[in-house]
Amino acid sequence: MCGRVDDNLLRAIVESVELSVCEKCSKFGKVLGPLRREIPKARPRYIAPQKEEIKEGIIENYNEIIKKKRESLGISQKDFALKLSEKESIIHKIETGHFEPPFEMARKLEKILGIKLVISLKDEDADDLPKRKANDSFTLGDFISIKKK
Repeated sequence: MCGRVDDNLLRAIVESVELSVCEKCSKFGKVLGPLRREIPKARPRYIAPQKEEIKEGIIENYNEIIKKKRESLGISQKDFALKLSEKESIIHKIETGHFEPPFEMARKLEKILGIKLVISLKDEDADDLPKRKANDSFTLGDFISIKKK
């Protein structure tokens, strides 16, 4: 009732309500006994089995495959860009290999063209996936990784 937080709280009935009260406040009602603080039992926790992490990558010659399939269907870059809801310049960059499509766009391309661009790799295979850069230039980091091998 008074709001005191104490280790020695009592259970008491005050005005038809069972409350946890301190010794001083217990005189306003009928004491039922000491408050037993029950320690909650630890519930067993479910631990899901660990799955192998699967990484995804885009196949290496994606640009050639996309261009050949688009041309075989007789679709211009402009019409193809409209189908994908993308800019024509993006389609041009993808087909020339200057822009690797993000996974969402690659999935759209797969669906529209009926080809396979995204491959799944296990952890150990993901390291073998070539790291493609937008400009494909040789960096200091590339030199260090080659030197270590």
